[in-house]
Amino acid sequence: MSIDPTTPAPEVVDRKTWQAALDELRVREKAHTREGDAIAAARRRLPMVEIDPTIALVGPDGPVTLLDAFEGRRQLVAYYFMWHLGRPSAEQCEGCTHYTTQVAELSYLHSRDITYAVFCQGPHAESARYHEFMGWDMPWYSVQDSAETLLAGRQVGLMYLVSYLRQGDRVFETYWTTRRGVEAMDYSYALMDLTTYGRQEPWEDSPPGWPQEWQVDGSRLQKNNLRMNGRPIAHWSRLEAGRSDDLTGGGSEPRTPDEGHPASSSPGCCHS
Repeated sequence: MSIDPTTPAPEVVDRKTWQAALDELRVREKAHTREGDAIAAARRRLPMVEIDPTIALVGPDGPVTLLDAFEGRRQLVAYYFMWHLGRPSAEQCEGCTHYTTQVAELSYLHSRDITYAVFCQGPHAESARYHEFMGWDMPWYSVQDSAETLLAGRQVGLMYLVSYLRQGDRVFETYWTTRRGVEAMDYSYALMDLTTYGRQEPWEDSPPGWPQEWQVDGSRLQKNNLRMNGRPIAHWSRLEAGRSDDLTGGGSEPRTPDEGHPASSSPGCCHS
């Protein structure tokens, strides 16, 4: 990748001037952290609503219940993965793929008696092949037939993070968020936010001339914020490793990066 030396960059100053500007920003950062702590404290004090623990999910061994998805732990965090039924892997949700890929280690959650699982809004057989292609290890369930019940009036087909609490055999929903709220899962964007050019997306408030070529519009362009060369960015490393992205069980040959993939007309991921 070539680096254009003419790309605008911050003003160059001496270290003392730079540190003074950073110290000024640090005051705001600390206030932001404390406000986040206060919001988390308020979240812990929310009331909760009871839901049916026998709502059916489909796991790798067939039907299970919502209660089963806790795996015996006290709390459950479920990510509701959007699914484009019958579409190939290249046309599946780039946002859900991005966020799910960030969740790689569950032992710290387990140490606090929390289970994390994905509730895919598509059929289990088809979506489980995607799960395998991506090499994910987290529990994966289909809620295709129960999403309307679980989401209780919320729009099916969006990504959600939902927190549940178990008391014996009773289950309660304690919190939910969607759209940018699911950034709680994401370290990539958090690290980008620490850099000079940020996420390089047009909505960001950046100085004139800063690179902002990564579109956030769901158009399935060859290059948008979470999609490159026609498919979710994280696919390419899997294809280079020789994994098949076939979701039909037919064993088709995986595409290689230089073949690319045409832009899709299927709905884009909700991220706003």
